[in-house]
Amino acid sequence: MSDSVFPPAAGTSADAAAHPPVPAVSGRVTRAAVIGSVIEYYDFVLFGLAAALVFDDEFFPSDSPLAGSLGAFAAFAVGFLVRPLGGMVFGHIGDRAGRRPVLLATVLLMGLSTAAIGLLPTYDQVGVLAPVLLVVLRIVQGFGAGAEYVGALVLVAESSEPRRRGFWASLPAAGVSLGLLLGTLVFTAVSALPDAGSWAWRAPFLLGLVGVAAGLYLRARVPESVLFERERLRGVARMPSAEVVRRRPRALLTAAAIAAPFGAASYVINVFVLSYVTHSAGLSTTAALIANIAGNVVSIVLTPLFGLLSDRIGRRPVFLGCAVFLAAFAFPMFWLLDTGDPVLVAVVCALGYGVGIGGMWAVQGALYTELFPTRYRYSGIIVAREWSAALGSGPAPFVATALAAWAGGATWPISVLLVGCMAVVIAAVARAPETRDADLTDVVFDGSRAVAVI
Repeated sequence: MSDSVFPPAAGTSADAAAHPPVPAVSGRVTRAAVIGSVIEYYDFVLFGLAAALVFDDEFFPSDSPLAGSLGAFAAFAVGFLVRPLGGMVFGHIGDRAGRRPVLLATVLLMGLSTAAIGLLPTYDQVGVLAPVLLVVLRIVQGFGAGAEYVGALVLVAESSEPRRRGFWASLPAAGVSLGLLLGTLVFTAVSALPDAGSWAWRAPFLLGLVGVAAGLYLRARVPESVLFERERLRGVARMPSAEVVRRRPRALLTAAAIAAPFGAASYVINVFVLSYVTHSAGLSTTAALIANIAGNVVSIVLTPLFGLLSDRIGRRPVFLGCAVFLAAFAFPMFWLLDTGDPVLVAVVCALGYGVGIGGMWAVQGALYTELFPTRYRYSGIIVAREWSAALGSGPAPFVATALAAWAGGATWPISVLLVGCMAVVIAAVARAPETRDADLTDVVFDGSRAVAVI
């Protein structure tokens, strides 16, 4: 069975129009896709870093440092809660009007809201209005981000040759780490300025406007996905989200079961650890940010290599290997963090984020795009990924902070949380199909395997 019927014979002009060849990924497509991932995660890491290190004093002042941190992390989580809504709206447009217009809209929405955060008055200046405005802009930021990364990986994957799809689809994930790296570098630089006062944290947010300009320029010149153009000729889905829920429930559950715990583990390592080592392990803010940089550098280097490896041995072995590694590292990670040694903390970030999370990021793009047909690929990935991210990724730093407080400062509950997250990932990936050889023109997922129907 198939979601659509291909003409039985080739050779006619109508058939050629309906079945244009899928070109190799061009540099223009790759740059346009990756720039969005860079901007999205530059924006999001700035908010995460500021939530961990600045926003508790600027927007959530309290006599209790714990209460201030919880307020800042709650604002961080709000962005994830609205991501599914933005994803549903833009995913619907992406499956009906095209990938390109959505990618233009999301980069504009995210960049402008991020720059506006840099202009906000503080609690001391306007009182409770300050955190309210911060949360509103975080909501706008999350609404745009709900479809950004998915759109980037769909565009690249649909434009790539099958035998190297894992590599090409890993590049938006490398863009994620590059965005995290750039955001961390800029934030570290301004935090180290002498006599910076309360203005320093604003500069990185305002610099996001440069990324917006670059993103709009690159994406205005990129062609639409050939596979989507073919689907448009055959007739797009009227309600792609509803159709994917009805026709691909097992694929949705598989992708969601991978995304939620993976995202939670990612933000525990990339956001909560920063707060923990500065407030509990006695590490300076600069040293903590440098450790974060180390993790992102390792991820940028290894992510494309993990993508290439997934093209050789399959998506599942790479994903499972990285998940098992991270589960085994969950307890040693905090033992090393508790030393307060800057070098050991950097090693933790390099291994935990650069290898464990980076390897799973690398494979996730190809695996997700190969689980869903072109007709509702954008919406399918968003339904699976963004709703689970709202439940797992956003609240993760908040939950980790609360667990540490509940345990009187002990970190074993957080290690247990990471092991549990990876156990769910391992179980989901073990039951997922091996999609390496799937044909994106018409994927059928029956719960145990993915096959191409011609």
